[in-house]
Amino acid sequence: MALCTRLTSSLRPPLAALRQAALGQHRGLSTPPGQGHTLDFRGIFPPLATPFSPTQEVDYAQLEGNLHRYASIPFRGLVVLGSNGEYPYLAHRERLDVVSCVRRALPRDCLLLAGSGCESTQATIELTVSMAEAGADVALVVTPCYYRGSMTSTALVQHYTEVADASPIPVVLYSVPANTGLDLPLEAVLTLAQHPNIVGIKDSGGDITRMGLMVHKTRQEDFQVLVGSASFLLASYALGASGGVCALANVLGAPLCQLDHLCREGRWQEARDLQHRLIEPNTAITRQFGIPGLKKAMEWFGYYGGPCRAPLAPLSPAEVEKLRSTFSTNGWL
Repeated sequence: MALCTRLTSSLRPPLAALRQAALGQHRGLSTPPGQGHTLDFRGIFPPLATPFSPTQEVDYAQLEGNLHRYASIPFRGLVVLGSNGEYPYLAHRERLDVVSCVRRALPRDCLLLAGSGCESTQATIELTVSMAEAGADVALVVTPCYYRGSMTSTALVQHYTEVADASPIPVVLYSVPANTGLDLPLEAVLTLAQHPNIVGIKDSGGDITRMGLMVHKTRQEDFQVLVGSASFLLASYALGASGGVCALANVLGAPLCQLDHLCREGRWQEARDLQHRLIEPNTAITRQFGIPGLKKAMEWFGYYGGPCRAPLAPLSPAEVEKLRSTFSTNGWL
């Protein structure tokens, strides 16, 4: 943990300056989403990949290195222990250590969202409290899914209500049906949006109509919609989403922040051209090749990707070549 302590002083000034610049850009919006909200989620959040050593231990030195490299990019905040952080493969102590390490590296105005969702309500509450103690600003709570056939709207509303009642920090719902096989029902989202400690949702399902309805139906609540993919960032922004938690930001963080800026400036043609170039790379490192593809792409852009934790396997040489071709043909390599 000493590595992260040393990182604090070196990262704090540049990140603070970047944050002020980013907030200044956001104030220039003609119709800024998020006004009146207790938290401002406008901007891009990379869901950090967890670096592992060749022996598959969490590598805090490489985490330090990646954070140094991300310091030049005006992210609104960071997400740890999401799907791209391989959180199901981390032990309880490792999860808390990652949160503590990253929090000490960041200025207070840089939001830190931490995944704390477990299968049981009791375990989720306990981990959420621990995440808050470790320094998380917001708990990102994925839908419990092992008994998905019993996860009715009523059951999920009860689960999230109990978690939010007990959580010392705000809660963001997390719907990622590609991983859980369960889409958090719209009626449950609208009910939960009324809870004073539930402040938003990260929706990775890709249903733009659903996202538009969420924004529309919760406009009187302290509730914001975060886009869970770079592939439909522009479309979601056009319907009023606040920000994006995008795996591709681990690789192409600056272009995604530029897309965010173009949308907020109303420069839609430029935004559309940039969005088009991001769709195939994003699909490649999410749906097609997953976390092994994400980590391989990170290495081409100067970050540490490294191995995944077993049983996730590395890409084959043919898959690596196909992934590289996807980035090259869209002008990124």
